[in-house]
Amino acid sequence: MLKNKEEILEKAKVWFRETIVQNHIKNTRKLTNPKKFDINPFLTIYLANYLTGNSSPESIAKALIYPRVLGQSITTSFGTNIQKFASNVLEGFASTSSGIDIEYIDHIDGNRKYCQLKAGPNTINKDDVETIADHFKALRNLARTNSLRIHQEDMVIGLIYGTDDQLNGNYKKISSKYGYPVYSANRFWTGLTGDADFYSELVDAIREVAVTTDFRRELALTVSELSEKQEIISISSFSEEE
Repeated sequence: MLKNKEEILEKAKVWFRETIVQNHIKNTRKLTNPKKFDINPFLTIYLANYLTGNSSPESIAKALIYPRVLGQSITTSFGTNIQKFASNVLEGFASTSSGIDIEYIDHIDGNRKYCQLKAGPNTINKDDVETIADHFKALRNLARTNSLRIHQEDMVIGLIYGTDDQLNGNYKKISSKYGYPVYSANRFWTGLTGDADFYSELVDAIREVAVTTDFRRELALTVSELSEKQEIISISSFSEEE
């Protein structure tokens, strides 16, 4: 079992607090500019009424901002910061091989794994499949040049979160077409740490950070500032005229 488990958990909390949370609020505060949105004046009015029962400038601002900050913004931030997770939280497993995030001795089968980290089960598209396959192919070619042997099944994708039944078709293609295993979160974390409970402990550690966050004031301020922009006021006026 990994000796520095608690250190990883603490680093994960710092990463989430200083990277994910701070980027989230920073990206939220950028949304005072109407140009940040592709505004459909008809659907926006409908969504404002659906959300609040009216299409005031404040309601329109909420209808624009809430989906962004509660969905797209935070999901994108989590996915794009996986490299920071690898370097800040899993620095002890860092790989020097191009295209490989970490290397580790797997506690389940005892083999050295060459791993690309991904956020979750829906976080790659079809173009990513070929990129991942090319990275692994380059690694095998380099190993062959250096008279090393790396088995196909030891080049893996490790997910920070998610289960096997949630994997999208692109992850399944990596396994079926190229033969590279995709480790869902529990398999990945158990193999990395030797602790079958580590994934649930990691979720709990992040939850500790999450329950202490309260950015209602900043969110309300963003809504208020966006609602004062002329583009938003004009949409509201259009609704009243109808």
